[in-house]
This record gives sequence, C-alpha cells and structure tokens, in this order.
Amino acid sequence: MKRNIRYFAPLALLLLASCAALPSGPELDKLTADIMRASFRDQGTVKVDRLVQDDVNRECSAADVAGKPIDPKLAAALEAANLKTIKWPSDGKYLGDWKEGEKIAQSGRGLTWTDEPGQPIGGNCYNCHQIDAREISHGTIGPSLHHYGKLRGVTDPSSAQAKPIVEYTWGKIWNAKAYNACSNMPRAGHSGILNETQVRHVMALLLDPKSPVNQ
Repeated sequence: MKRNIRYFAPLALLLLASCAALPSGPELDKLTADIMRASFRDQGTVKVDRLVQDDVNRECSAADVAGKPIDPKLAAALEAANLKTIKWPSDGKYLGDWKEGEKIAQSGRGLTWTDEPGQPIGGNCYNCHQIDAREISHGTIGPSLHHYGKLRGVTDPSSAQAKPIVEYTWGKIWNAKAYNACSNMPRAGHSGILNETQVRHVMALLLDPKSPVNQ
C-alpha cells in the first residue's frame, strides 16, 4: 500500500501542475483561434478572413456551446444592428424574373476555392427549403417555401397591401439575422453571396403569382 502511495503521489502532483498550467477561458479562446488561423490558408476565392466572427456570430456560437438560448435583450440589440445593414433596392424595384430566381435557388455553386473569381454564386436555397411541390428531394432545415406568396395573400406584389410582406422578404434574404439573431439562414446579401439583381430574382420566385412556388 505504501509503495502504491509513493508511486501515485508524484503522478498526482504532476497532473495538478499540468492543470495549473492550462490557459484560462479567454487565453484558451485565443489559442484556439490562433491554431485555426494557422491551419488554413488563402486559396482561390476562399480567404482566411472567413474565420473572423462578427458580434452576432460570436454571441450565437457562445450560446450554442453553452447549450442555452441567447439573452433576449442581447438578441434584440444584435437584430437591430443587423437591420441597419440591409440595403434596400436602389431603384425601389423588389421583384425581377422568377425564372432566373429559380435557377439561383437551385444552384449551389460558388464560394469554393475551385470557383473562378466573378463566377455567379447560387443561392443554394433548395438545400434547406422545399421550393416547388414537384420536388422529390429538398432540405428541411428551413420551412417549406411552397405557396410562400399565396399563403400570405400576395396577389399583386406591387400593391400597398403586399408592401409589408415584400419588404420583410427582401430583408430576410438580405440579412436573416435582422429578424432572428441566431438564424441558420445565410445572410445572402450582407455576406455578398447574392447581389441586388439576384435577390430581386429570388424575390420574384417567392412572390410572383406566376411562379411555380405559388401554383
């Protein structure tokens, strides 16, 4: 028994010393971030700056790690800040061509290191949503978009009655975190995934009565 104590005592002291030498929370976060940055490199259109988190990503990531919702007051402040980043249509026109919008929604190309600079980026909407009732395969992370405009009573997107839904839809596509701080939806306009013209086309896909979404 005494031999066991003599053997384990130094080991216990070594473990305690190792624990004492571990970095604190903030230091560990910095160390982790440094390791992440050192593990990646710029290549093609993909840059290391993708690892940089803004306030909303940082706070939502921390809440996710902690396994609890973000504080409501903080969420409201982050949403208000993101709402200010939304760029509304420069010419006041919200809708484009739903046929082009369908191509964008069904395309997952772009933002990978093998993509050529300037190549059009897809919206990748189908990966999270059902878009058309005829689809036999679609994502379920987000709600179905089938009958998006029809369910919301949008028969004429240019009417005053439709304006709140039209503006909300534009804002949601441009920066979803303006309406839900920890939304899983990409900030398509804010992050430069889609440009203004592309957002118009996706808007038409969702709200134009002639679009297959609303049939």
